[in-house]
Amino acid sequence: MSSAFSNSQSIDSLTPLGTPIIYSAQLNLVKVQQMEKRWHNELYNNSQYDTLTFLNSNQPFEPIHYPELPTDTLKKRLAILDAKSPFNIAHNPSLESVIKRYLKTRKRSTQILINRSQYYFPMFEEVLDKHNLPLEIKYLAVVESALKPRAKSRVGATGLWQFMFTTGKQYGLEVSSYVDERCDPLRSTNAAAKYLASLYKTFGDWDLALAAYNSGPGNVTKAIRRSGGYQNYWNIRPFLPSETAGYLPAFLATLYLFEYAEAHGFQVERNQLPITVTDTVRVQQMISLDQVAELTAIKIETLQHLNPSYKLDLIPVLENKTYTLRLPLSKIGDFVQNETQIYATAKAEFEAREKPLPQFFKIDSKIRYKVKSGDYLGKIARKFSVRVSQIKKWNGLRTNDLKIGQRLIIYSRNPTAAPSFSNSKPVSKKKNSTSKKSTYLVKSGDSLWSISNKLKGVSVQNLKEWNDIWGNHLKPGTTLIIYN
Repeated sequence: MSSAFSNSQSIDSLTPLGTPIIYSAQLNLVKVQQMEKRWHNELYNNSQYDTLTFLNSNQPFEPIHYPELPTDTLKKRLAILDAKSPFNIAHNPSLESVIKRYLKTRKRSTQILINRSQYYFPMFEEVLDKHNLPLEIKYLAVVESALKPRAKSRVGATGLWQFMFTTGKQYGLEVSSYVDERCDPLRSTNAAAKYLASLYKTFGDWDLALAAYNSGPGNVTKAIRRSGGYQNYWNIRPFLPSETAGYLPAFLATLYLFEYAEAHGFQVERNQLPITVTDTVRVQQMISLDQVAELTAIKIETLQHLNPSYKLDLIPVLENKTYTLRLPLSKIGDFVQNETQIYATAKAEFEAREKPLPQFFKIDSKIRYKVKSGDYLGKIARKFSVRVSQIKKWNGLRTNDLKIGQRLIIYSRNPTAAPSFSNSKPVSKKKNSTSKKSTYLVKSGDSLWSISNKLKGVSVQNLKEWNDIWGNHLKPGTTLIIYN
């Protein structure tokens, strides 16, 4: 057994990000289902990341009226942060504009990010300290990915720290058909620390190092030359790419909001579970997360969240390569005790398949499957090469319980087709060169779902993120912001 961390705390199960510790004996079924849904959303929903990326790269920096935070108060707080940080956190109108805009329009989203950070930040801090880097760099991952381990940009940057393929390879992150270590929280954080240390060595200034992390060292060097030799971020900012011009203000604004979270009414859950209450075991034979879930009674959503680097929910075994399975601490003993049986069962199931190794599939046709004696969700999922979570979603199942004779909707897959994991209508990949903002006036009878159907390429989650909507209720007469 290998472990990056040690922690004596033991828990019955690991709860999703953004939820307080609640022991399993106290959880009712509805609460468990809500947690699993939120946890799954952490991995597969990219909308909050997309929204933050758009806002950070399109900052207008105009003055914002927000009387709850007087300028004099902000100046004093920034001076306190500046005194204990290697970053230049001096007050300026652009930074004040970003901070007040976040407080005015992104308060609920910021609360989600603060909750989510309780899982990742302890690990970030430990890695940054090991590399002798400023602990404030942990806030960079918030700006980069909204703390989503599988966040992916339109140009292919991936993971918590948004590594491009080439840079990730350069810093030891493997990317293959089965594994993308850019999505591995621990490995990618170590790689980001090494890269940032290299950038700081080059520029000798943390503001410039962050700018180079975003746009590349070449763009920062060119901006320095075009500015006449200035080496201060705020002096070279007019000569940087537009996205990078909003990058450092977004980082500093995030730093401020997290450091003064309670002063602005954000609830900081001190008892949230961090990644440090998990541990890893080295995988000896090829195994799928579905198989681990069935044989250890760990929820598949839990395993997917803890192991986001495995693209197909399958852990391969290759010569001269070590792959690990991350589990809640309380489940490590169960896995080790049943390891022989788990591997034997997995091997038998793989050998029984016509094609032992999974391929990329495209949903091809809908069928109705009648549950037979001896069937269970994992068995049916492997039969049709789909996930348990997908079957539950397609059929509105709240538990794993099945009845003999029950009819299930299954979307079978065509192994010769290109990869696709959705049966929804394809959305055109053609994008406008610039995004434009428009509005939509909510009418009686409108819902988020009906509005998203009217607006091509806009999802329900997009509408929620753009307008900071928490629930699903809409009031007629409300004006929604739409980005095209």
